[in-house]
Amino acid sequence: MSKINNKEIRCSFCGISKNDAQMLIAGDGAHICDRCVTQAGEILTEELKQRKSKSLQTTLKLIRPVEIKEHLDQYVIGQDDAKKVISVSVYNHYKRLNQKVDKDEIEIEKSNLIIVGETGTGKTLLAKTVAKILNVPFCIVDATVLTEAGYVGEDVESILTRLLQAADYDVASAERGIIYIDEIDKIARKSDNPSITRDVSGEGVQQALLKILEGTNVNVPPQGGRKHPDQKMISVNTSNILFICGGAFDGIQKKIANRLKTQTVGYKMSDEEMEIDLQNLFKYITPLDLKNFGLIPELIGRLPVLTYLNPLDRETLTSILTEPKNALIKQYVKLFEYEGVEVIFDKEVYNFIVEKAWEFKLGARGLRSICEAIMLDAMFETPTSKEQGEKSTLHITLDYAKQKFAKSDIKKLQVA
Repeated sequence: MSKINNKEIRCSFCGISKNDAQMLIAGDGAHICDRCVTQAGEILTEELKQRKSKSLQTTLKLIRPVEIKEHLDQYVIGQDDAKKVISVSVYNHYKRLNQKVDKDEIEIEKSNLIIVGETGTGKTLLAKTVAKILNVPFCIVDATVLTEAGYVGEDVESILTRLLQAADYDVASAERGIIYIDEIDKIARKSDNPSITRDVSGEGVQQALLKILEGTNVNVPPQGGRKHPDQKMISVNTSNILFICGGAFDGIQKKIANRLKTQTVGYKMSDEEMEIDLQNLFKYITPLDLKNFGLIPELIGRLPVLTYLNPLDRETLTSILTEPKNALIKQYVKLFEYEGVEVIFDKEVYNFIVEKAWEFKLGARGLRSICEAIMLDAMFETPTSKEQGEKSTLHITLDYAKQKFAKSDIKKLQVA
């Protein structure tokens, strides 16, 4: 085989000669220049990215709002208005992820939403229940731990760290996820009056959240916070991440009542508008009330969908106790089934538990505390009784419930 002259060696892809190329890599009967290597790398990266995007789109099953609400109905009692709003927002989020920009270049914007409701009405439960039906990464974060960058506490970027962890650090998957920010009312502006001290956990956090909510590229520390200063940052685009915020907004009812009273002065209202439900002023909430409470207008504008949760009445508390798939009573029945014991509750016990929870004013959370006080001795003694071959049926009567409740310290929580 004759020796090939260097001038005759050319790139097998583009034909450039060895003298004109910075580098020519030899292979089995072929050569490739540095330019073709770079171009091939770019093509390969783009192709893999498109394949991964198509794979994610095929895994995103489009679930109709009615189906999402039916799923929520199995676990959450009532709150139909909030369920509809959440179902539509999640459904539109799915459609937005699958959107192909048409010739008219109409791009659907994401519908970040904010849920307002008293403590114990089910804000976090709704978010957790939605996560069960979603096929996208989902995480819950607490706004109370967030502070401005440079101060003790967690930076706003730590929100995205949680989402990355939920997505097993798959950036493409995380960028299509949903984040629930709890206690959003705790970062409200503390006062309109200027102060010599900085509001590092209030308005400063709201300002830091603006870009993330709207959509931007954020460098996220994969292990969180400042404990690992040498860690390599991961770039996450938040444009396709749906944000759901929730808060109790304690005291906002007074602002709503003042606004309604102001609006009625000097105007003749229709009969329907005259009937104001004073027991549930949350249904009249507007973005203006959130602004008066302490949220900055820029943050409110990035949470365009606003919904509310109704306060829980006695009837709803009774339903929560017995009807959902994971109802408290069903949980206790299941716990005792593991011990081979059948538990029977009298209906009067349900009414007793609900009345006590109503007195404590803790919403649905109070139900669990009261049930624990009533069932504690039985749960403590049952495993031993099983070994001794004693009774396999436990009958919870009203007298039994009152007796166990009276012995517990929980009665001291009663609101005067």
